[in-house]
Formats: sequence, structure tokens, C-alpha cells
Amino acid sequence: MPVLDNYCEFAGRHYETGALRDALAWEGVRAPHSGEPLSEALLLGISGGIAFGYFTFQYQGYPPHLVLLTRNTFDPLPTLCERLAIPQDVRQTASADKGAANLRDALAEGRAAIVMADSFSLPWTLLPHDVRNWAMTPLLVYGLDEENAWVAGPSSRPLVIPAATLAAARGRVKKERFRVTTLGAPDLSRLESAVEAGLRQCHALFTEGPPRGSKNNFGLLALERWAQLLTNTRNKQSWARYFAPGRDLMMALAGNHTQPGAFGFIELWGFDGMERAAYADFLDEAAVILDSPALREVGETLRRSHAQWRELSRMLLPDETPALAETRQLLQRRYALLDEQGMDALPEMRRCHERQSELFEQLSADFPMTEAELTAFREGLAAQVLAIHATESEALAQLGEELRN
Repeated sequence: MPVLDNYCEFAGRHYETGALRDALAWEGVRAPHSGEPLSEALLLGISGGIAFGYFTFQYQGYPPHLVLLTRNTFDPLPTLCERLAIPQDVRQTASADKGAANLRDALAEGRAAIVMADSFSLPWTLLPHDVRNWAMTPLLVYGLDEENAWVAGPSSRPLVIPAATLAAARGRVKKERFRVTTLGAPDLSRLESAVEAGLRQCHALFTEGPPRGSKNNFGLLALERWAQLLTNTRNKQSWARYFAPGRDLMMALAGNHTQPGAFGFIELWGFDGMERAAYADFLDEAAVILDSPALREVGETLRRSHAQWRELSRMLLPDETPALAETRQLLQRRYALLDEQGMDALPEMRRCHERQSELFEQLSADFPMTEAELTAFREGLAAQVLAIHATESEALAQLGEELRN
């Protein structure tokens, strides 16, 4: 059985919760409160929910870049499996041939299998090979023969790639090399406790000390810090100094061929608007599961935040600066193409990528804002970040009150 008969689960979007959503849906798991497959929004909430983090990095030989955290990144997949008591059958080997055989065995049992694969080795990411860069992420595979592999990924269409390409991506990092995981049915009697644990973890990630790292990099404090760095030019980490006009500022705004930039994290990392509307959808479900209607009010506040994040993404690459606006449109188009057309979109996606690279070089050489315009630009971004801070503070206060009841 090289390809699962009648496989049809392509709703997942984020590489972790999306892979789990599609795998469980294929196994026939249905939520007791809806009669539908467990939604990715529900899995997002149970895994720890949304978050905010602000980090900057500069490595030798690479331009500076920033990372924004949209959701809990502290072991969300193991957390989901633990909270829902999802059985896992894990097979791992150092042999590429045995790894392929293990995958085919899982498929022969009628199971879609989660493998770990390097994003830099997957053709639809358009990431360049770099011996110093890799990113092993979960990938749901529903077919494999000697020539091809069938993947349910960040697309509403099947992603069919050469089997050798999948093997290379699976073998990139020793720790996760050729791992195959299949899932059993979760214990849905734990759904209420899992939802409540996810809610509490989300609230803590915003308002308490993080599991590791500086508290100023996480949650509400990180939003305040970002706003300060946009306007305080004396700080060596300020955008005026760390992300100087040209190449470095473009890295912060839109990224390059390896880093997504602020726009990519806000709009393209999983769900748009920093995933706030997706979390609001989770809160609507949590309100039913926990019989807690007040959670819907928290969700409505976060939908306001979602709109504010989307406006911030537009401000980062504004219509008033044509080259920046075109960069935004190219990024959005590239990701929409993959969703709509799957692998058939690759030629047009490459054209978008090439044009984006041309604009990056153009804007790096001659950024089209005067010093006064740059100051006003950063101040506008800071004001929007503080508006988001106010809205998310309100949502967290509402959530905290509900958790205390």
C-alpha cells in the first residue's frame, strides 16, 4: 500500500499542531462536544496556546535578524500527547533503508505517519542548503513508494516529492534521524483537564517568568520592550542601531531567503494575525467544553488584538512605500500559491522569491526613507505595539479572572 486509500485530511497548517490534527482526523478521532475532528485551534490551545516573545540574533557571516514567538514553543507536541494521553508508536533507526521500511510498514497498517524532516531540504520552502542551518520539524506522510512520497503539509493539496528528497530531509540531524511516529486514539475523558491546563499555561507564559531565558523576552514585558527598542535610539539593541536602514532593517521587516522577519512571523508562521483569531476559536470551544461562557468574551478581546496585529503587519511593509508594499504582496502570494496549488505552484513561487530577492537588494542599497521619515515610521510601529499590549493585557486580565473562579 504505497499510498493510503482515500486519504483526505489537509486542514493542518502549523507544522506541529497541523500534523497532529490531520493524523488524528485520519484515525477517525472526533471531539465529543462537536462530533467533528479535533480542530487545530483546539490543539493549539491545549498545547499551551499563544505567546509573545521578542529576540534578536547576529551570527558570524549572517546579517542580524529577529524572532517573534507566536505560540508556546516549549515542547508543544509532547505536551499535547501527555495531556490527551495519546498513544505513540515510535520507531527510529540510523539506516535510511530501515527508516523507509518502517515508514512503509506504518502505511501498510493504514496509518499516516509523522516523521521528522529538515525544512531546508524540502522543496516547497525554497530555503537554500546551508551546512550551518537546519530545522527538523514534524511532517505527516501518507504515501511512499520507490520513487515518490506523499505529504500532507501546509497546503490544501497533496505535496508529492521524490522519495530520495524525503529521505535526505529525514536524515539531516542525528538525534531525529529516520524517526517514524504513529498515533493512537486520545483519552478524551481528559479533554476538560487538558483544556484547563492549556489555558493556565498560556496565561503564565504572558504574565509569569518563562521556563528559561530573560523575563523581558516574553509576554507583556516583551511587548513593552519591543516598543521601547523601536524608539529609544540610545540602546544598542534599538532598531535605529541594530536594524540600521538598508539590509539590516529589511531583515527585521521582511527577512531574507532564510529568516521570515517580523511580517512573516505575524502573518505566515501558522495562522495570520499572530494566531490570535485561531486562539479565539479555541476559546469558543473551551467555553463549551468547560461550560464557561466568559471565555468567549476573552476570545472577542483577542479578535481585536488579531486585527491590530494584522494592521501592524501592514505598517511594517506599507502601501506608501511601493517597494515595501510589493514585498508584502509577494510574500502573501507565495504562501497562498502553495495552499491553493501544492507542488504545481513551485515555478510561480520561485518567481515571487526571485523578485523578492531583487527588492531586498534594491532596498538594502537605498532604503527609501529620510531620517525623519524613519523616526516617524518606528514611532508609528511602537504606538501600534503598545496598542496591542493594552488589548492583550485586557484579554489576560479577563482570562486570569476566569481561571480564578
